Amino acid sequence: MRIVDRLASGTPCFSFEFFPPKSDAGVDALFATIRELAPLDPAYVSVTYGAGGSTRSRTLELVTAIKTQTGIEAMAHLTCMGHSRAELEVIVDRFADAGLDNLLALRGDLPRDGIVPQVADPLRNASELAALIRERQPRLSVGGACYPEGHLESATREEDLRHLKGKVDAGCEFLITQLFFDNAFYFHFVERARSLGIRAPIVPGIMPITNFEQIERFTRLCGATIPMRLRLELERRKDDPEAILELGVAHATLQCAELLRMGAPGLHFYTLNRSRASRMILAALKASGF
Repeated sequence: MRIVDRLASGTPCFSFEFFPPKSDAGVDALFATIRELAPLDPAYVSVTYGAGGSTRSRTLELVTAIKTQTGIEAMAHLTCMGHSRAELEVIVDRFADAGLDNLLALRGDLPRDGIVPQVADPLRNASELAALIRERQPRLSVGGACYPEGHLESATREEDLRHLKGKVDAGCEFLITQLFFDNAFYFHFVERARSLGIRAPIVPGIMPITNFEQIERFTRLCGATIPMRLRLELERRKDDPEAILELGVAHATLQCAELLRMGAPGLHFYTLNRSRASRMILAALKASGF
């Protein structure tokens, strides 16, 4: 199933993102999580592309196993940083030969030391990777990432939006946002994107808050803003993990309900390989008629 076709159906679709575990025990735990989420009938799940060689190889293994063993559509993330063009051509062909229908084209995060791996004939960004996938395997549906609050490396949000337009023009057919906690950022971003001629579906990326220190770290890394009222409530509960989870689920549920009411094409949950918060949110949404 091509995700872009599913998004065009008019019925909001729910999806979940996982990362490749580093051990066989972690893989077993991940499949347990997938089994817990399966009754929610996800349109697809995605698996990130690891920063190291071993987890990179696990991405293809996992998406193939998920699709064949569970029957759930699975999309692999693919980053171009650290790969030559020739290597990426081989990888894209392997994904296609494995029967996958979708890839998420990403540049990849800069290494923590800021030193970009030097390879022969590299690709510079996700736009070039999307173009390579489109040229190499035109039947694949290509997705891309976008940033409602702007990418940290872009000088302005306008510059970031121009880069996004280039990514869509290069072949990205649907977009998944970075996490955000204030829906105003998403609605304004979609409005600006449409005014620039970006017509691809823009799926909100949702990360339920389940751990105070963890979400502080994530938001620093990606530049997302925690609304002040939510931050104050989190700080009041920071020594009570269950209270943090309940608040995070309540906030995300209200956030998701508004997004769906206002026409978002679906919701993509960043699960961190756990199911509890996402299951609670979707149960509440379905009980409300979504």
